[in-house]
Amino acid sequence: MHFCTHSSCAERIPPVALYRAVKGPTVHPYFADVAYVRLSLGSSRYNAGGRCRVQASWSLRVNFIFKLCYRILCIPHPSLNWPPLSMSNPSSSDEIAKQAPESVSKYTESVGNTGLVDPSDALSFPEGGLTAWGTVLGALLIQFCGFGYVSAYGVFQDFYTQKYLTNSTPSAIAWIGSINAFLILSVGIVSGRMVDRGAFYPVMKIGCLLQCFFLFILSLAKPEQYYQIFLSQGIGLGFAMGLTNVPSIAIVSHHFQRRRAFAMGIIAAGGSLGAILHPVMLNNLINGRLGFANGVRASAALNGGLLFIANLLMRTRLPPQPKIVSYTRVLQNSSRDGAYICTCVGMAAFEFGYFFESFYLQLDSSLHGLSQGFSFYSLTILSSGSFIGRLAASVVAAYVGIPNTIIISSLISSAVLFAMVGLHSATSVAVIAVTYGVFSGGVVAMMGPLISHLTPEFSHTGARMGISFATSSMGALVGAPICGAVLTSHYIWWKAAILAGSVATVGCILFVSMQVILKMRQKTSSVYSKEAGV
Repeated sequence: MHFCTHSSCAERIPPVALYRAVKGPTVHPYFADVAYVRLSLGSSRYNAGGRCRVQASWSLRVNFIFKLCYRILCIPHPSLNWPPLSMSNPSSSDEIAKQAPESVSKYTESVGNTGLVDPSDALSFPEGGLTAWGTVLGALLIQFCGFGYVSAYGVFQDFYTQKYLTNSTPSAIAWIGSINAFLILSVGIVSGRMVDRGAFYPVMKIGCLLQCFFLFILSLAKPEQYYQIFLSQGIGLGFAMGLTNVPSIAIVSHHFQRRRAFAMGIIAAGGSLGAILHPVMLNNLINGRLGFANGVRASAALNGGLLFIANLLMRTRLPPQPKIVSYTRVLQNSSRDGAYICTCVGMAAFEFGYFFESFYLQLDSSLHGLSQGFSFYSLTILSSGSFIGRLAASVVAAYVGIPNTIIISSLISSAVLFAMVGLHSATSVAVIAVTYGVFSGGVVAMMGPLISHLTPEFSHTGARMGISFATSSMGALVGAPICGAVLTSHYIWWKAAILAGSVATVGCILFVSMQVILKMRQKTSSVYSKEAGV
């Protein structure tokens, strides 16, 4: 091997480390080794500008091709002391990458990709197996009992408005569900942090126990006692579900990398599956022979059994981070990431319109003179479309990319919110519910993968998810109550629909801005790659 002896190259940066710094931490070890051979074999020369360049002779290039053939076939070559590629052992290129000096990290900061040289590069992901898919199934059950139950709040909104809390306005009743949804997302700041510290199992156990406890407390609430329902269902149940929401999504990153979007799409589908079954069950229990108290207890028993199974299935794989990531550091890095900021605000705008649709669709259907039986199943139709959309989005994202998938889905779902102005018949309810369910489900399914996609350092995944979900929870907090205030007690539906659609459209514009920033960043990165001679 011949290394450059030019004075400006005395620092001897390992070429593979420079290649990873430019291309990103997820580059396959094969390509890293290609860069290492290209930059280390041969003699150095200088171009007209005095920049050091490395050029290999033809004989070395031919020898290099043979070595690559052996490398691909995992056959040891006598002159190539590299270990074969495997999913269990990190390659030597990963070890070399860890030796990158401080100048490499400074170089990555200059192109806006801080922390790309990360120790997690050496990690191997099983991308499947019994433990990995068992964890996915357990996380799906958590979402079934969490977001699936919250998505059925339209049943409670209708029941409270017409029977149980008749002295309260629709806006006041909507605050119960909004606080619930807000806490589910915002408590992720705490639970995500605890997962990074290695406390996944205690957080999940406490969250599941509290979820069952507060559901039983809700069953003791009396008619016209608004504060009892607000405290138990709004605050208590929301906090308990918030403890389990972000950890159940983040734990998938321990088992999947290449298929992470697909796995997270399956988990997100669990929320839709719960939103399909919970409304049917709650409508028949609460409005049937059991009544409110026994109906809520029955749903609590069902959720308790499923949460117990989920805790048995979910397993962590990676050890806790040796150095706990500071939220101050993550916030500082995130505040300089324009794509991440646009995504967080866009998610909040989307949640504003999303919870208007899920909270008020059944009430809108029943007040427009549709049969009670059909109104009861309007949320089930919505959630069925969402279930299909969440599964389809994970497949589509593999071809068009996660950012493009979320842009298209948010655009169409925003347009459907405006269509609620024309809701007047069973056909219109079915069309609106299915269409909005499919495309809003695509947005919900891609939120977790998008944040993971935008996070340059693996150790920041839990913290960034917590911050983004907490930001988006602001839309869930104020969306339904503000739309309820615009709706008034006279039920002027067109005003609320236009407001929700307009805010959701702003979210779509922010997602487009996020994609523009990513394209500009990718173009800048390619320019630096060419300048580096890689």
